[in-house]
Amino acid sequence: MNSEEFIKAVKNIVKEKGISEDVVFEGMEQALTTAYKKNFDSKTNVRVDINRETGEIKVYSYLVVVDDVDYGSEETDEEGNIVKIPPKINPDAQIILEQAEEMVPGIKVGETIEKEVTPKDFGRVAASTAKQVLTQRIREAEKNSLIEEFQDKEGEMLLGLVAMEDSKNYFIDLGRTRGILPKSEIIPGETIKMGSNIRVYVTKIETNSKGPLILLSRKHYGFVRRLCELEIPELQDGTLIMHACVREAGIRSKVAVSSTNDRIDAIGTCIGERGSRLGSILKELNGEKLDFVLYSDNPEEYIKKALTPAKNAIVNITDPVKKEALAVVSNEELPLAIGKAGNNIRLASRLTKYKINVKTMEQINAEGNK
Repeated sequence: MNSEEFIKAVKNIVKEKGISEDVVFEGMEQALTTAYKKNFDSKTNVRVDINRETGEIKVYSYLVVVDDVDYGSEETDEEGNIVKIPPKINPDAQIILEQAEEMVPGIKVGETIEKEVTPKDFGRVAASTAKQVLTQRIREAEKNSLIEEFQDKEGEMLLGLVAMEDSKNYFIDLGRTRGILPKSEIIPGETIKMGSNIRVYVTKIETNSKGPLILLSRKHYGFVRRLCELEIPELQDGTLIMHACVREAGIRSKVAVSSTNDRIDAIGTCIGERGSRLGSILKELNGEKLDFVLYSDNPEEYIKKALTPAKNAIVNITDPVKKEALAVVSNEELPLAIGKAGNNIRLASRLTKYKINVKTMEQINAEGNK
């Protein structure tokens, strides 16, 4: 591979993998510096420079400017053997001032000068090193690039492709990497089809030696929060405010909203014309129910709204310090207020942060007569 082909190959890989060109070249230069020292038995401080346009490779040594250099000498011992006396100073790391001034006029003692020391056959060393280094650096750069791309995605909604599954997880193709969707984090009762597009919520991103480990969920309450924001633009532009979102996946979710504009109906806007927005959200939730609740600073009013689908509860705050409330409902609305297995009252309590006790007037009267 000549220099032109080398540069073309690097640029193609950089473009294909979406990694920094500088990262690849700097990695190559570091590796070639090590290769030079190993193959040419050099202890000199050197650097390797790769021309980003032509691919030409040059090696430079760092020499410190000194007044004079002791290059060592040879002596003959008593038996007539020639003995080499090592230099007191390493000539490969230093250059005398007179020589340095020929290269850089005005240079002073103690300053550093670069001198090209590229071996004639260094291209052979470079070629044997290039493939190995490129593979390693591309792997590292790709990992770092992935970490950088996904590090801010925690808490976001992503669209992926169901690529694989094992006994415990689905593996979701997110483009340049895959995320893990545990089977325990899908919506209860839903069927995940291989090869289908799927929306997932990023619950956690961890990094390991292979890159980012992206944990996904469709069961997390954040999934509903992000779905609402996607389907209801007013939640993104500030016209509507989402105050809270609670969920029992596969059963029911409640989202508290309010409007910053008195002329805009918060609940109607969330539901959409003929229920279009609510319908789009429910389609993604596999039959799970969703209640939009009008937020109020008045806790009694807020709790009343939170108990939907019960409509006519009479709410009294029984202990404002402990945040406890009593909601009185009719016999007909009692099952609605409590919900299946108590899910509605649990969600209403979590939404409002009040411990809510629901009773009918008959129950209250019966307790009073005891």
